Amino acid sequence: MASLKSALAAFAGKRVLITGDTGFKGSWLSLWLQRHGAAVYGYALAPSGPSSHFSLLKLDSLVQHETGDIRDSGHLQKYFSAVQPDCVFHLAAQALVRRSYRDPKETFDTNVGGSINVLECVRNTPSVRTLVFITSDKCYLNQEIERGYTEEDPLGGHDPYSASKAAAEMAFAAYNESFFKKRGDFGAVSVRAGNVIGGGDWSEDRIIPDCVRALSNNESIVLRRPQATRPWQHVLEPLSGYVTIGARLLNDPKSVTGPWNFGPPETAVHSVEDVARECVKVWGSGDVRIETDENAVHEATLLQLNCSKARRELDWSPRWDFTRTIFETISWYQETANEKNVIDVTSKQLAQYEGSAND
Repeated sequence: MASLKSALAAFAGKRVLITGDTGFKGSWLSLWLQRHGAAVYGYALAPSGPSSHFSLLKLDSLVQHETGDIRDSGHLQKYFSAVQPDCVFHLAAQALVRRSYRDPKETFDTNVGGSINVLECVRNTPSVRTLVFITSDKCYLNQEIERGYTEEDPLGGHDPYSASKAAAEMAFAAYNESFFKKRGDFGAVSVRAGNVIGGGDWSEDRIIPDCVRALSNNESIVLRRPQATRPWQHVLEPLSGYVTIGARLLNDPKSVTGPWNFGPPETAVHSVEDVARECVKVWGSGDVRIETDENAVHEATLLQLNCSKARRELDWSPRWDFTRTIFETISWYQETANEKNVIDVTSKQLAQYEGSAND
């Protein structure tokens, strides 16, 4: 991690195409790379509204954004051809488990069909030198085991979202073996991160936005699965991993191909209730109420990642522990309550994270 700044610097002057730039992770990554001299091009659905992180950052004035759907292969290929990117970060996805139950077809069409469209565009665009293909820790066949899943564990899913991410991984592996490994001066990786939290996320059915909405309205935080554990991490942790491995691909494209996990230590996994109570502590007021629903759709209870490969081969490790992660996340929402200084607060946290990488 001492090399994070040099990894960011590797993208200076590069044409970087980010699918999903209007999303939570995509908006943070777009600003971060833009701040370090990359020419950032985004392709995604329109931002969710004026309060989205993308909109509040006014990212459309800092990056070249194209509103489009990755399910539209013709539009996507036209954009790739126009941009001629050096690097591609594929983040666009339908990212919500419970939404996948309501609309499984949309989830599979986006996460599988749309991802295959991205793979095709990369295959058909000779300028691309690196591909970082983002999926999810939910791609693993969850067997409720206590150890963290490694990159060699079987893929699968009990719900449409998890199954779609496993299928996307299989599509990536097929393209990598059939096409990308045979391509000179080109490298591709798939990356699987744990549950990311941080400022700027307003998605439905996510613990931090739900906590912030409740606390802002002086309402109780209501939890439906308080004991579910997840590998919680600040959004900048996996993004630093994506940047680190992307820079490695630029310098040595064949050395790191294949799948990679990015998450906190297995000893640092916390429950949903832990997250909610720590949010209340940082906020300074509020309470937590538990209302379990026996008829709720299936969601995994126990989930964690083994990230020893990234630590060993990339010298990557997370820098913000659970307490600091919650503190920085809740502080972001408190400091941006008037929505007028979002880019200042976001930029400050980027700088703080970069500084902590050298602690």
